[in-house]
Amino acid sequence: MRQLTYVGPKVLEWWDVPAPRLQNNGDALIEPLAVTRCDLDLVIVNGASGLPGPFAIGHETAGRVVEVGDAVKGFKPGDLVIVPFQISCGACERCRRGHTNAYTAVPFRSSFGMKPLSGVEYGGVLSDLIRVPFAEHMLVKHPQGHALSQTAALADGATDGFVAVAAWMCARPGADVLVIGGAGQSVGLFAGHAAQGLGARRVVYLDDNSERLAKAKELGLGVSPAPPGLVMDPIGLFAVVIDAAATDASIALALRSVEHNGVCQRMYGDFKETTPVALRLMYGVGTTLKVSRVNARAEMPDCLAHVTAGQYHPEYVLTRRVAFEDAHEAIMDPTIKVLFVQDGVE
Repeated sequence: MRQLTYVGPKVLEWWDVPAPRLQNNGDALIEPLAVTRCDLDLVIVNGASGLPGPFAIGHETAGRVVEVGDAVKGFKPGDLVIVPFQISCGACERCRRGHTNAYTAVPFRSSFGMKPLSGVEYGGVLSDLIRVPFAEHMLVKHPQGHALSQTAALADGATDGFVAVAAWMCARPGADVLVIGGAGQSVGLFAGHAAQGLGARRVVYLDDNSERLAKAKELGLGVSPAPPGLVMDPIGLFAVVIDAAATDASIALALRSVEHNGVCQRMYGDFKETTPVALRLMYGVGTTLKVSRVNARAEMPDCLAHVTAGQYHPEYVLTRRVAFEDAHEAIMDPTIKVLFVQDGVE
């Protein structure tokens, strides 16, 4: 079968590899039909992550069930599903707590499309077929009446962006929200769009990139152009600040933009060992800082409910639609969010 393989920085190739098979009765085989490029995928293919190739790439998909093991009762061939990118079982103590990003029976950070993080190749969703373990738990039914382009990104980025603001908006109804965009190309826009649907009084999107600012304006967000590098004074104080730029300058700006007893959510860690954080300022202001790592399977249902209710539209963030077979070139497109689709997929 075809498998898009990350060989090295800016080198991606379609490899002919053996198709996966059911390995136990809890597995399912899924044909990816719609795949969205995660922000991290672009970092990987440009070589900025430092992850060594080769490995199968791609981890955000909605697709069709092809085959299921005997223990899989909730799904059958032909069903449309969303596949969370992290591997989890649904039964262990961590999964029962909702921590589906840290299932203990597989290596830490086990996921599709990112073999170097766990050391295990689970395959990538830019392939003709993937094997999904723990399928009864892992798979999420795709909602009827919705296009696959609406749900593919829920496998990671769209859920991550939604979750970044959902709890804070519940605790602080009507809060003003600032999103600092950057390296998290789409996740910051997802977060801003989600905050709107969750009742924010005002959402301001700040960035030094004209394409992302234009998309934010298209989404109905307030926009604030920033100087290159985000080295600047705060534009005001906000109850909730989302740092999706993932730089030293952005975290410094984010923390200075939090109002007293407000919250700052950093969407990514860092590729460096340490990151400077202004703890003295945080203590004086009473800032809560959270560094998010999405629990994709546990948190997807709430996010999906807002999609089906018409309150959240991940497809609005898409900026390019490409045929599946052209993914080896289009995955390197610097645009915000690329969708790869099989023939005939909406």
